[in-house]
Amino acid sequence: MKYIRLKSTNPYRNLAIEEYLMRTADDDVFMLWQNEPSVIIGKNQNAYAEVNTTYAAERNIHVVRRITGGGAVYHDLGNVNYTFIAVHNTKTDGIDFARFTAPMIEALAELGVRCSLSGRNDLECDGRKISGSAQSTVDHRTLHHGTLMLSVNLNELSSVLKVDKEKLAYKAVKSHKARVANLIDLLPTPLSAEELIDHIGTYVIRTLNATPCDAPDNEDVTVLETRNASDEWIFSSRRFLTEYTVTRRQKFPFGIVQIEMTLCKHQIQGIRISGDFFGTKPIEELEGLLVGKDIREITLSPAAYVDQMTTEELSRLLNG
Repeated sequence: MKYIRLKSTNPYRNLAIEEYLMRTADDDVFMLWQNEPSVIIGKNQNAYAEVNTTYAAERNIHVVRRITGGGAVYHDLGNVNYTFIAVHNTKTDGIDFARFTAPMIEALAELGVRCSLSGRNDLECDGRKISGSAQSTVDHRTLHHGTLMLSVNLNELSSVLKVDKEKLAYKAVKSHKARVANLIDLLPTPLSAEELIDHIGTYVIRTLNATPCDAPDNEDVTVLETRNASDEWIFSSRRFLTEYTVTRRQKFPFGIVQIEMTLCKHQIQGIRISGDFFGTKPIEELEGLLVGKDIREITLSPAAYVDQMTTEELSRLLNG
């Protein structure tokens, strides 16, 4: 395993390096990094629905789209981010959060913080979230990345992220801010972000046989960084149009799924699917498979595109 400590705090570049490694790594990679104030939205989310874009612009908070599913998260220099890239000998289609969060749970336990994997993809301590993670699998590589909230500005977090009342109600809390906690308030001995990074890096080198390496710096990374900073990528105008005549939305245990579609009688003429769900295949493929189908006669399985979703759940959602 290679261990990379990124010195950049530019979110567009950091996610570009991560994606480049996801595409090209021939050995497992572990990476630690930080972003200056940013909102990172999931690959299937609508930026306008998730982010208070006016507030973000006023406060110079970047809006960034990642290549993994899941929900929007806030980063600043009080947050430490980690990435695992696993290279498999054979193709894998599974989503496995327990495998990649286990080292973080163990590293934090050494510091005196007892946390556990909760729900789909969160680490919680005493019922409060200290970390969220997301994952994507393509052919023979899995990218898993997550946050470790050390001393995040919770006022900024709650102001820049739009509150999804349905999602918060599902978790029986009133706000983003009420649901999360900073590690600085849980650690027996307070640490700086750099000290936390040093501890986790040392832990991974010791327990996972990781070898420190430099981050890639080449034209391919620069191209991805330029794309990441573009409005076309961030706000993804092709993905979220306004001509759809029917909207369906539901919160499932595996995430929120929203469907916008145009129907001719019962036949799907156009469709866009968004939400904070995970999947191992591009959601555009599922959209293409659904165009032309009668919503009353859906038989295909969506589980590869919306992890854990059944054919019956998709059919009920389409039919309202």
